[in-house]
Amino acid sequence: MAKVAFYRDETLPFLEGKRCHKSDLAYQKHFHEEYSIGLIDEGETKAWCEGALWQVEAGRMISFPPHMLHACQPAEDMRWRYKMLFIQPEWFTYLDMPDIHKLNIPFLLEHDKNTVCRNLLNHTMRALSEKESSLEIETSLIELVQALVDKHEADVNHSPNHRWDKKYVNLIRAYIHEHYTDSITLDMLENEAGISRYHLIRMFKRSMHLPPHAYQNLLRINHAKKELKHRRSIADIAIDSGYYDQSHFSKAFARIVGTTPHAYIISS
Repeated sequence: MAKVAFYRDETLPFLEGKRCHKSDLAYQKHFHEEYSIGLIDEGETKAWCEGALWQVEAGRMISFPPHMLHACQPAEDMRWRYKMLFIQPEWFTYLDMPDIHKLNIPFLLEHDKNTVCRNLLNHTMRALSEKESSLEIETSLIELVQALVDKHEADVNHSPNHRWDKKYVNLIRAYIHEHYTDSITLDMLENEAGISRYHLIRMFKRSMHLPPHAYQNLLRINHAKKELKHRRSIADIAIDSGYYDQSHFSKAFARIVGTTPHAYIISS
């Protein structure tokens, strides 16, 4: 693995991920055009930000708004690993998310909220680096941003029902059923439902108990199981089911079915 690696998805031009495993790398004072959200995986650093100096240990998250001057100095004689997401400010205007203005200050997270946000950042980075669907990547990113701005981490998944929820959820479900082998994006779902991506994710997850990308993946895997019983080529089924290659399909299949497509075929 490269000591410094960047990850991008061409359908999500507003987002870039970075992983750093370079222990001797220190950063002079600088700023980013994007909003940046980071996680220290190993080691610790002194983070300078506009005159204040913070000690950031492994497992802690830190964020900076665009154009805010900052610098990092990793501790000497320690392994140093971190990951960072860079988000272009224009993306936030599409969210229609309450309290989004709270992202305009840098902060270190504490206790349970740090744990919740750390898990969501790790999920977003994994999805981005492993080339999962743009629907999964952006959904995870929205959930991360919501967790960052909420006063209480429980607010992310608990909000009162709305009488229109069922209508919007049914529209989204119908669209996914019709296009589950396609590359569905939040732009498409937003246009179909006529509500913001932030609200449609919350409504769908509250009603179906899983986000749209996971629902789509279940439809793909169920389709693939039927095709595997006809002894078709696994590679062909992978492409027909919407996966970009056989390896990606096999990993997704195993996570849901508990075994590989090949093992599933020979056991039937």
